[in-house]
Amino acid sequence: MRWQIHGERQIYSNPWVNLWLVDVQQPDGRRWEHHVVRMRHLAVAAVVDDRKRVLMMWRHRFITDTWGWELPMGLIEADETPEHAAAREVEEETGWRVHAMKPLIYAQPANGITDSEHYVFRADGATYIAPPTEVNESDRIEWIPLNEIRAMIDRREIVSSGTLVGLLYLLLDQATT
Repeated sequence: MRWQIHGERQIYSNPWVNLWLVDVQQPDGRRWEHHVVRMRHLAVAAVVDDRKRVLMMWRHRFITDTWGWELPMGLIEADETPEHAAAREVEEETGWRVHAMKPLIYAQPANGITDSEHYVFRADGATYIAPPTEVNESDRIEWIPLNEIRAMIDRREIVSSGTLVGLLYLLLDQATT
């Protein structure tokens, strides 16, 4: 069942997020204005080393006032590909430079309210080049063994959707090989 769109209007805008009211009609005939959050898309990098460890950052998120482990990630700039953005974020946030990236999974984490797209990539191997240039991103950067990830998820030490999607896919890959 497809909803019909009769129009939309922007009610807030800034470089990171835009809020729209969309005049929609549901299949049962009900018509109303639905809030839609339009956002720049996100690139996420799961960097795995030859010891089956994944590069992660321990960080605080002020919105939820929580700490958690996350993969390097960030917004895709207008002049770059998702793959380039993921590699750039790894370097800026961790100080590690990836050798090559390959697509891992694509996700739309909250497509009932936002058009945000998450492009998750995998890099096998990286070289440490310098301290991170993004000094406000994390308190610690560590290589976490993949076999510890499930327990960390269960303890709610990993809750970010971009991180969860990438790590769960890595674990699926590991289980099938």
